Amino acid sequence: MKYLIVGLGNKGEEYAETRHNIGFKVAEKIAATIEAPFKSANFGWLAEGKYKGRKVFILKPDTYMNLSGNAVKYWLQKENIPLENLLVVTDDLALPFGTLRMKMKGSDAGHNGLKSIQEKLQTQNYPRLRFGISADFSEGKQVDYVLGRWEESEKEKLPDLIGKFSNACLSFVFAGIQNTMTAFNGK
Repeated sequence: MKYLIVGLGNKGEEYAETRHNIGFKVAEKIAATIEAPFKSANFGWLAEGKYKGRKVFILKPDTYMNLSGNAVKYWLQKENIPLENLLVVTDDLALPFGTLRMKMKGSDAGHNGLKSIQEKLQTQNYPRLRFGISADFSEGKQVDYVLGRWEESEKEKLPDLIGKFSNACLSFVFAGIQNTMTAFNGK
């Protein structure tokens, strides 16, 4: 069985430590956990490894957030991975900081990366893991907030949270989405 875990983010040093790049951080933790180094590949950086006997591809698209769907569609087709074995990791303004929410399907909720994936796959029915970044910004400052750096108090908690999200992704691979949602959602 093959799985594709996609951590959403933007390429470039200027985005590396921003809220919008939390998907990249989770992807990097998963790759480190299964000892799968990233290599430059079509549409991004790809790590390939095994977890409990299952083949896992971990992708950090280099298409920028708004074109993430191109990378996702390419790798699903190239590796012949079924949609239910795709997991997209993304930031979410609607959730309090650090909140974990895995879903089997859903709307893009205004997230440009999810919108791009939905357009390319022609469906909303794919698993996603949302990392709450809260919505602690003034009116009209959403872009600055999302592309802004973490507060010091958030930075202190990030390593543990990234570890928890990485574990949820690996649980998805081994235990399935229902068991993972029960074990991790809202915790």
